[in-house]
Amino acid sequence: MARYRIGVLEGDGIGPEVVGAALQVVEAVTHSIPGLTLDLIPLPVGLAAIHTHGVALPPSTVAALEECHGWIMGPHDSESYPPAERAKRNPSGELRRRFDLYANIRPARTFSGVPSLAPAADLVVVRENTEGFYADRNMAQGAGEFMPTPDVALAVGVFTRRGAERIARTAFRLAQGRRRSVTIVHKYNVLRLTYGLFLETCRAVAREFPDVAVEDYHIDAMAAHLVRRPGDFDVIVTTNMFGDILSDLAGELVGSLGMAGALNAGDERAMAQATHGSAPDIAGRGIANPVGGLLSTALLLHWLGDRHGDPGAHAAGERIEAAVAATLTAGVRTPDLGGSARTLEFAEAVQERIAAE
Repeated sequence: MARYRIGVLEGDGIGPEVVGAALQVVEAVTHSIPGLTLDLIPLPVGLAAIHTHGVALPPSTVAALEECHGWIMGPHDSESYPPAERAKRNPSGELRRRFDLYANIRPARTFSGVPSLAPAADLVVVRENTEGFYADRNMAQGAGEFMPTPDVALAVGVFTRRGAERIARTAFRLAQGRRRSVTIVHKYNVLRLTYGLFLETCRAVAREFPDVAVEDYHIDAMAAHLVRRPGDFDVIVTTNMFGDILSDLAGELVGSLGMAGALNAGDERAMAQATHGSAPDIAGRGIANPVGGLLSTALLLHWLGDRHGDPGAHAAGERIEAAVAATLTAGVRTPDLGGSARTLEFAEAVQERIAAE
């Protein structure tokens, strides 16, 4: 019997809708896998938590997550928070830092039945999640941005050998279970020390995986190649900011950012959180695309399977992925994909396919 405690943090904007859709599908898939139990623990976060607890990420939520194997998190809308909360690291950034969720896994795949600029893409962007030029997560105290004068702004970028080694190993291990190809993305021609360290370290890790092919590109060239020939790439490993940009680009190429699932993973815990934002302009209308959240949840189940040697968790992840693909192939699509299905209608269609297996 495998039993996991899974935190549920709805987030802001469309968060409650897409997380709610994910929970419906989780319920269906756990019923289909004998011996797999997910204890879902609702926890306050975001604007709702500000109203009830005075802060966007209450200490009680963090303490509860300490007792969880992983969690599902909706998007946040930090711009809607009071000034005191906006000045803090946002909830997902704080959780990534607090639990050292150093690997951001962001797949992008072409699905049959979805209009796409990339007719045959199946790649994963592996993004270093704790360093680089993201000012909210690279200092022991305070932010990595500062202004020595009102007319000069500076940002600190952090690149460490340890950070590069562990994200590179994540990428190469992932590639061994896929098409055995890794592309390293950097800007070594201009930032020779920082990206030089990153590139050198990734190449050193590559020598531990002689069965995996390796190539590297500067970020500007990579953006062009990704648009021109996305089907040629398997696993892309890069730094925090570059990974953020490339994964958004890849998501749009395969149909919509609403399709982009993602996992923030560390050695002990993982957080499923889709790439897209809170979309306040459509919040409450029931038309948000839940695919990103569903695929993020599947990634969490696969991570649990790897972490705990549990084939049942892997099977649950595979069933969600297969049911999502079958639903899209059948022509059930939300408005961002040119369809008319509502959020829960799509989730119900996925549930039906899981139940029919």
